[in-house]
Amino acid sequence: MNILVLGSGGREHALAWAIMQNPKCDRLICAPGNAGMDAIAECAALDINDGGAVVAFCVETAIDFVVIGPEAPLAAGVADRLRAAGIACFGPSAAAARLEASKAFTKEICAAVNAPTAGYAHFTDAQSARAYVLEQGAPIVIKADGLAAGKGVIVAMTEAEALDAVATMFSGEFGAAGAEVVIEEFMEGEEASFFVLVDGETCLPIGTAQDHKRVGDGDTGPNTGGMGAYSPAPVLSDAIAGAALDQIVRPTMAEMVRRGMPYQGVLYVGLMIRDGQPRLVEYNVRFGDPECQVLMMRLGAQALDLMLACADGRLDQMRVNWADDHAMTVVMAAQGYPGAYARDTEIKGVENCPEDSAHMVFHAGTVRVDGRLLANGGRVLNVTARGATLAQAQARAYAMVNQIDWPEGFCRRDIGWRAL
Repeated sequence: MNILVLGSGGREHALAWAIMQNPKCDRLICAPGNAGMDAIAECAALDINDGGAVVAFCVETAIDFVVIGPEAPLAAGVADRLRAAGIACFGPSAAAARLEASKAFTKEICAAVNAPTAGYAHFTDAQSARAYVLEQGAPIVIKADGLAAGKGVIVAMTEAEALDAVATMFSGEFGAAGAEVVIEEFMEGEEASFFVLVDGETCLPIGTAQDHKRVGDGDTGPNTGGMGAYSPAPVLSDAIAGAALDQIVRPTMAEMVRRGMPYQGVLYVGLMIRDGQPRLVEYNVRFGDPECQVLMMRLGAQALDLMLACADGRLDQMRVNWADDHAMTVVMAAQGYPGAYARDTEIKGVENCPEDSAHMVFHAGTVRVDGRLLANGGRVLNVTARGATLAQAQARAYAMVNQIDWPEGFCRRDIGWRAL
């Protein structure tokens, strides 16, 4: 098969790496890709949010299957354009992608099916939102309704922080994403990620993970897109995962079918777990980043078979073959992230790290210029390892981190601390 992966981050490098393990893959193209993906596949310059351009590229290069990595092309309807052209793809329609593209839509769905989640209110003006904050008090959670590249959620521990967050949302800082705001009850507990493949009818769980959002050791400092992750997530027991499927995921998917927008793709179910009970934090309509890296490390070649079955409506015939193992990824980021950071700093030593089924450095924000590997983003490398235990995976990942010479980069040194 000729396969196209859309995206340029660590998630897409991990997807490409897993796909390449499968003998069904004859040719792999990544668009636009990065310096790490360039080493295992062809990279092509392409506007991945332009459905017409993606379809034309697929016809021109005889692509059989497209895997859409990020949320923006899904919300833009790229999957719809591909299916209309008869090209198989992995990822939901624009209508179904509203589960991530609109927080208010997700809350409406949850209310319709009585799925356990945080209490909320939805606002289109700052004055009403401010009044609600003053009425509810803090802590409280302020969310931009639309897609804000993972930055549109502010957990406010004081009323002053909450009022500042409301002002920020309606100031235009998040563009159209912040034109509407959802304000939620603050939920206490332990957060974990549950990943489920859905083909419109069948829901097939494919793994659990936990990531570390805060920039600093001990879960301190500002929120980021994720500084590391591990899989499986011990807090997400089989019983809790089963409850999440029965009380949250399956009712949501049935409601989507009832509304004429059946869901097809991976559903990232963000859960808050307290006293053994799961509540929905959010849905994402694609793999998490960096959770995808640890899932792909553990799934390997079967990831492609599962994605093909999802696209073909054959999930009822599939099962996931899990090794009894653990995986961890450590994010190496540019100094200053998640604030301002320098680009084009040189990274050395990545070539000294082993590359096999238990060790991999996935590139998230890199370019290669005149043979030099340069940082080209905030989160730059995902140093990933498997082990028989989480402690072994952690030791292997940090041993690889220590091989990398990048004075302008940093990482957390305690990924996995909650589980360990």
